[in-house]
Amino acid sequence: MKSLLVRFFLFSVVIAACSIAVTAWLASQATTGTIRQEQGEALATEQQIFDEVVKYAATHQNWSQAKSEMDRIAKQYNRRIALTDHNGRKLVDTGDASSPPLPITPKAIVDPLNVNGEIDRRAVGPFKLTDDESAKLHAFADELGQCNRFIKIVDAPNGRPRLSTDEPGNLSQWDSCEVGDALYTLTPTENAAYAQLQQLFTQCTAKIPGQNLYKESSRIQLDWEILTARHAPPEVAACMDSARRTQLQPYVAEEARLFLTSPTGNEPQTIDLSTTGVTRITLVALGILALAGFASWITATQLVRPIRALTAATKRTAEGDRTARVDGGAGEIGELAKSFNAMSEKLADTERQRQAMVSDVAHELRTPLGNITGWLEATQDGLAEPDPHLIDMLLEESLLLQRLVDDLHDLAQADAGTLRLHPEPIALEDVVDQVVNAQQNREILLRAELTPLHTTADPVRLRQALGNLVANAVRYTPPGGEVVVKLFEQANNAVLEVRDTGTGIAPEDVQHVFDRFWRADKSRSRRTGGSGLGLAITRHLVEAHGGTVSVTSRLNEGSTFRITLPMSSPEHDGLPDHDHGRQS
Repeated sequence: MKSLLVRFFLFSVVIAACSIAVTAWLASQATTGTIRQEQGEALATEQQIFDEVVKYAATHQNWSQAKSEMDRIAKQYNRRIALTDHNGRKLVDTGDASSPPLPITPKAIVDPLNVNGEIDRRAVGPFKLTDDESAKLHAFADELGQCNRFIKIVDAPNGRPRLSTDEPGNLSQWDSCEVGDALYTLTPTENAAYAQLQQLFTQCTAKIPGQNLYKESSRIQLDWEILTARHAPPEVAACMDSARRTQLQPYVAEEARLFLTSPTGNEPQTIDLSTTGVTRITLVALGILALAGFASWITATQLVRPIRALTAATKRTAEGDRTARVDGGAGEIGELAKSFNAMSEKLADTERQRQAMVSDVAHELRTPLGNITGWLEATQDGLAEPDPHLIDMLLEESLLLQRLVDDLHDLAQADAGTLRLHPEPIALEDVVDQVVNAQQNREILLRAELTPLHTTADPVRLRQALGNLVANAVRYTPPGGEVVVKLFEQANNAVLEVRDTGTGIAPEDVQHVFDRFWRADKSRSRRTGGSGLGLAITRHLVEAHGGTVSVTSRLNEGSTFRITLPMSSPEHDGLPDHDHGRQS
């Protein structure tokens, strides 16, 4: 798997898959907790509504007056409450005419005589005490409470007060109170209800063969509806349950089906993470992953396309095609493409320079070698005499070849970075004197204007660099002209300036002055001499000393070449001071 496109795509897909998986897991964990909390709250709300509706059914004989109470409950819990009978006829509905139809399945069955198999304790029917009876019993309970400070009074559903305490050990003190059994004596209402219940119970147990009736206790239990002995047979307990239901039936509302929906009529929605929910999340995650994969593929393709173009261009360049270029656009790839194009342009320029250099070297060598070969062949054939004049001419051609070879050697060393310098403290005016004296010419005026300055440099190489400039100025200055060599200080630098009154350089050629084999004389006339390497060598030598060389010129008025070198003081050099303002 070496393809960058495939690796980038797979890497992006793996990252996207991990991100989606982690995000989905975190979301599911957080959502699960929220869902459970919401479901718990919803169940608690529905249970509270159910309890209040059962309470109403246990304390009312029908649903005819239930609308106001159901509206209150619906408003409190923000639900729509509807009750129907077993035939689907609406008994109560807190919705209006615009409310949607009720769901098919009810939330619960409201039957106070059968709540989870038990009779709701609030369904008391004929056992409900009258106000006078309840008030009298509460008076007895209050007296008992004053007698025993640990006693609490709690009302039973039928209105009878019950005694309770958080410290059961203190119940023994009740017997010492003056109230006695008055609190436990059945009221006329309860006696009548018990008599009716006893009759219903007796009618049922009479049908059970061999069963003796169980006498009820003379003292009512705290849970007043428990009337049979603790260990009654199941048949007897069933008779008591049936008798109670029969007795309470006229006093409670009929059985109803309870529907709970949102106020708009729809059943409250709850989110779950069932198999369907997990499947839905998985499908969404896969869809997002596919979208991320598609985006990654597009991005990878856009990234790899310029890289492939660069690869193809580099192969063309390696095969020798110097015209290969790349359009990289913007961004980092664009910068890389620009760098490659610049490199290719540089390689093309270098190739052109190499080809031009080979041509120039061949041309420069052909002339002296041709002269030497021609005269030697003429002498060998007896067409020329080997007199001193011929020998001097051949020697001059040999020296020309030697200078050309030396120049090429210096340039090769400069290009390879092996051009060695031997710096030492020197007086620059001495270097100028030596160069000027060596280049004196009777046909032109060559003079120097010197300010004694010192620096650390290689005197031989510095004379070579300055000598090339002076020789070039003398060569292109016509008879009667002037060449001035100046030495002065400027901005803590030593400046060597060579100014001539020669032919000058055309503005379009100034930038090529220091190129190899460039000459103002395009005809390469031997009269003007020079190989076209001197100024290129001068530039390398000056730059090797940490300096710069520049030229300004006006055509037919002359040229000025300037060498700028870092300067050091005489104290640092250990050289004797020289007179200032000396001219030669």
